Amino acid sequence: MARGDGAPPGSRYVDQRHFVVAPSLADLRGPTHGMVTLDRWLDWSGDSTYDLDDAGDLQLMYQTVLNQANSAADLCRWLHGPTLRRLWPSLWLPARIRALWQARFPELTTPPEALAG
Repeated sequence: MARGDGAPPGSRYVDQRHFVVAPSLADLRGPTHGMVTLDRWLDWSGDSTYDLDDAGDLQLMYQTVLNQANSAADLCRWLHGPTLRRLWPSLWLPARIRALWQARFPELTTPPEALAG
């Protein structure tokens, strides 16, 4: 017997999952340097410490937070608006996260260097 409250047949987990988008890029005031250890609910990998002065760690931490955040508070605590803006084009994210964020913040689709001129 089929239940009517489940996901449609053929749908993917990423299409059903709830992703959080910040209310404002200005609200993102997270750390920009040094070592950070993400909360266990954001990164349960066993190695949840990131060196934000290392470009690879910084990018991985942003991808992890964007994918796993359960609330705007998670985003505001760990992400920094100008840093997110700079990293955005190079972040590896599910298309749905990218679309949700860009719908709220169209400026993310403009390359950062285009804004400098």
